[in-house]
Amino acid sequence: MKLQHWVLLICLGAIWGGSFIFAKVAVAEIPPLTLVFFRVASACLALWLVLWAQGTLKQFPIKMAASFLAMGLLNNVIPFSLLFAGQTVIGAGLASILNATTPVFTVLVAGVLFRQETLGIHKIAGIALGIAGVATMLSGSLSGIVSDPLWAQVACLGAALSYAFAATFAKRFKGLPPLISATGQLSGSTLIMAPIALFASGSWSVADPSVIAWLNVLALGIFATALAYLMYFRLLAEAGATNASLVTLLVPASALFFGWLLLGEDLSAIQLVGFALLLSGLIVLDGRLFARFKPVSTPAK
Repeated sequence: MKLQHWVLLICLGAIWGGSFIFAKVAVAEIPPLTLVFFRVASACLALWLVLWAQGTLKQFPIKMAASFLAMGLLNNVIPFSLLFAGQTVIGAGLASILNATTPVFTVLVAGVLFRQETLGIHKIAGIALGIAGVATMLSGSLSGIVSDPLWAQVACLGAALSYAFAATFAKRFKGLPPLISATGQLSGSTLIMAPIALFASGSWSVADPSVIAWLNVLALGIFATALAYLMYFRLLAEAGATNASLVTLLVPASALFFGWLLLGEDLSAIQLVGFALLLSGLIVLDGRLFARFKPVSTPAK
């Protein structure tokens, strides 16, 4: 990748890592489902404004409304709801680590459930290490070594599983401009979340959230969703999907750093071991590190 791509990748990792901090602060004052609505609605509005500014509103395919609703459900509504619910009781860093299992679930869903890709040896090894890492982290709660509730950690894993199904479902949007896809799914998730948030909160008013809480809501919607999508799709187009996937390794690292710096969070020893195993699994799953050591065959003369 070029230097500009590395800068874009690092910035994206920092923004998505920061999203767990924004959510942790906001969800302390705003109910999770209401927060999900505010996140997707603000991001949706921002992307529609981008489409309007580019003069591409007429390109929006209304006929794909059902697919956008399904994608919004899988890629926004379910994972955001589960992550925000989990973050009411666990730290931003731990939530980001559990969410980093998305590539592991994606390979399992695409390769085992839908037979869309072949499971090579390195992928099987990566999955095994990832599962070992998750099991190690969860064992801390099961044994009472750590106080983080098990249900909250399972909720974050459920979010990662939903992202995996979304990645598989997203293949049907292959020929669609990325900005249109992002706007469509956020429109779908906003429509789904509006009645859910209204029912869950009882009204549109929230019990006196602070200015800090609202600033974190805007940061979630505008920076961590709308802007992050634009950055990710640019990286995807210019550097390719394989290089763009490296952001998965950066997000938990940045979330852990910001959580320690801003919220005073830290992980237990057993959670750090689990994180190390998961990180190793993601590196093995990626495969590029080991490809460097693969002998290059020379053609016979």
